[in-house]
Amino acid sequence: MAAPLKIEFHFDFGSPNAYLAELALPGIEQRTGAKFDYVPVLLGGVYKATGNMSPAESLRGIRNKPEYNALETQRFLRRHNITKFTMNPFFPVNTLALMRGAVAAEFEGAFEPYFRAAYHHMWVEPKKMDDPQVFREAFLSSGLDIDRISARAQDDDVKKRLIENTSNAVARGTFGSPTFFVGNEIYFGKDSLRDVEDEILAQLNSERRKSA
Repeated sequence: MAAPLKIEFHFDFGSPNAYLAELALPGIEQRTGAKFDYVPVLLGGVYKATGNMSPAESLRGIRNKPEYNALETQRFLRRHNITKFTMNPFFPVNTLALMRGAVAAEFEGAFEPYFRAAYHHMWVEPKKMDDPQVFREAFLSSGLDIDRISARAQDDDVKKRLIENTSNAVARGTFGSPTFFVGNEIYFGKDSLRDVEDEILAQLNSERRKSA
């Protein structure tokens, strides 16, 4: 029997586009019946491995393109009825502690509340989440046992998992966030979501025909 279709969302909390894209994933899941696996990666590690850089750096000094990117973001917000988004005034934020925390929360069975709180404090009520005190107070205000998660995040298996996630993503073609995999097919960016959904349906239909 063939393995079920694996659909992945590779994210880093520091990417506003990954935040926005994730808000559209429940709709895709509802329409297709598929479920995304959420894979934490360290965007700084991806950039280092690929020679890429953040838009904040790559667009600096370029005329018109930053303005167009802002226009495109507004269109995305309207298309998906997104009302909770505020550009983080401290962007870019060093996300090492956040991403290790995501892996630790996954190991501790607290991924969902940690994930939602992290995105809330990055892109809804944005804070300087690479400040340890701000980080701790933010998660405490969201009701998480962040001291336990932060302690777990210092363990070698957590650090190793984040490194492996990042290295494996790069080996498969990742160069930024958000990146999606539908089986072995890679898609990048929030504007690829329509193609992601089409590919999910195509592969699911192919699997059904094979098993019929």
